Amino acid sequence: MGVKKALTIAGSDSGGGAGIQADLKTFQELGVFGMSALTAVTAQNTLGVQGVYPIKPEAVQKQIQSIAEDLNPDAVKTGMLFDAEIIEIVAAEIVRNRWKHIVIDPVMIAKGGASLLQKDAIAAMKEFLLPLAMVITPNIPEAEVLTGFTITNLQDKKEAVQKLHSLGARHVILKGGHEDDEAFATDLLFDGKDFYELKSQRLATNNTHGTGCTFSAAITAGLADAMSVAEAVKRAKLFIQAAIEDDLKLGSGHGPTNHWAFNNRKKEELMYGQN
Repeated sequence: MGVKKALTIAGSDSGGGAGIQADLKTFQELGVFGMSALTAVTAQNTLGVQGVYPIKPEAVQKQIQSIAEDLNPDAVKTGMLFDAEIIEIVAAEIVRNRWKHIVIDPVMIAKGGASLLQKDAIAAMKEFLLPLAMVITPNIPEAEVLTGFTITNLQDKKEAVQKLHSLGARHVILKGGHEDDEAFATDLLFDGKDFYELKSQRLATNNTHGTGCTFSAAITAGLADAMSVAEAVKRAKLFIQAAIEDDLKLGSGHGPTNHWAFNNRKKEELMYGQN
């Protein structure tokens, strides 16, 4: 079958914790060959975003076309898309190339609060991109923007994921990292029929920069490797939990997660089992 390939269409994080840098690290750790199409360059570190510099739309399109012509991906994820014009180009290329395993991470706001998506892009995302999504991975603030709902409890979460499903996304996973629950972070997966809760222990740490990018990239890697959505999401949850628990303690603000952690733990378990 050959090496599986995954494409990330997203922005660059100069600090290395999020964006295409996080995506490519995740793809590599999960055994998938990673490729990228840049939508924007950011000047960014753990303290925040100091600048956002969008790539010309025709350059975004050309990157995607070059990859499609020679390195056709088995799965694709989108991250920071910046504006409506880029969103429409990305959607058109997905349709033109008949790509099916699409993961949409609707990146809107950086960890430090900087806006990463222009306001006119919200409508474009709902009209052009959501109907192409195999999986969409919003956090609660992103889901509130996309649905117009205020989300404060489980019933709100269920209504929000149903709304996003009705907009065309075949699977919706609403991340629970922004909830007030001090004990657990609970994600809600909806497949159009059933709801599934995925719980993990909540950790008291500021080192969560890039968690959304990493989680969606891990799902993408699973889909590229022919996993079901449920399998890919479960492994992605384990991957990001390990990355947060074994953080790298870098920088003075919101530090990055540890993309080595998941595989390091597997190696340790294997060594322990051999003793």
